Amino acid sequence: MGMPQLVVAAVLVEGRSKSEVARDYGVSRRWVITLIQRFLAEGESGFQPRSRRPVSSPQGTGVDVEDEIIRIRKELDKAGHEAGAATIAFHLEQRHGATPAVSTIWRILSARGFVTPQPHKRPKSSYVRFAAEQPNERWQLDVTHWALADGSGAEILNIIDDHSRLCVGSDALAVFKGHDVDVSFRKAAATYGDPAGVLSDNGAVFTGRSRGGGRVALEVTLNHRRIRFRHSRPYHPQTCGKVERFHQTQKKWLSTQPRARTLRQLRAQLAVFADYYNTVRPHRALGRRTPIQAYQARPKALPSLTPLDDTHYRIRHDKIDPAECSLCATTAACTTSESADDTQETHVLVLVHDLHIRVVTNDGELITELQLDPGKDYQPQAKT
Repeated sequence: MGMPQLVVAAVLVEGRSKSEVARDYGVSRRWVITLIQRFLAEGESGFQPRSRRPVSSPQGTGVDVEDEIIRIRKELDKAGHEAGAATIAFHLEQRHGATPAVSTIWRILSARGFVTPQPHKRPKSSYVRFAAEQPNERWQLDVTHWALADGSGAEILNIIDDHSRLCVGSDALAVFKGHDVDVSFRKAAATYGDPAGVLSDNGAVFTGRSRGGGRVALEVTLNHRRIRFRHSRPYHPQTCGKVERFHQTQKKWLSTQPRARTLRQLRAQLAVFADYYNTVRPHRALGRRTPIQAYQARPKALPSLTPLDDTHYRIRHDKIDPAECSLCATTAACTTSESADDTQETHVLVLVHDLHIRVVTNDGELITELQLDPGKDYQPQAKT
């Protein structure tokens, strides 16, 4: 038997006064009176501990505010935008000049069933983060895939400023080639200025080193503009994590839009999203600022790399079939040899020095020599 039962028995069974019982058991007379009233009204259940939480709280969040929080959550989620508690707080601040605490908004979302517990998710504190100190200090770029309405594939090239997360470029093609990547980069640089550095993975459109020599168009442009070019470790996409995360955010939004029927429509959608992402959406990693606010807040970094020798050299081993011409894929030059044996293939070396091409046999005999014209797909027959 607990203290409440003893107190009630002393008053109701023994007939002792409430003041005497309170004095003998070292409790307040008010508590004795409360116990007697609860027992008479509820019986044994009246002895159970009661919550001390007030029935109402003048400082509590009103029902209207809670409903607006849920309404904003649904609007953002339907539009494919980030809809966490911090983002909702940002929108409430913009609308009313004040907002409940982020933790309060999170509790409201949880109580209404909008938060899914993830007990096994890796804690954010375990991640090692890095970010450029200045805008234009480093741009990240990468290509991702998307499907058009007819099921045909498309590729999207995104370019992100590492410091501010600003989307400086977003374009779509059926397939991106080295020249296309270079054109998209030049377009972004014309708007935001040349960055000090660029970071990408080891895709063939970004670097030619995996193919044993030569440089792709982007590498030539960056070197000429004194821009440092770095690549992530193979099979380690976390190095380019900012642009990889941007892909996810972009695709989440695209999935809520009518599926584009053409590349032109897809480019229009990308432009709409980039404008919202850069100028409207508050970014958690930027202290709830928009990317354009973070980009404009600090001076821009400038290129400082000492350029390498910009001359393009390459040696290619090839062979000439007497029945066909030899196609040098590297230079797009079509050459034939009148001195080649009519019945046997001739093994040759193709020596490339910028636009000047020389084709020699393994013994050093000159077969042909010509100067490429980049404006033509096929080159005129050179004289030997």
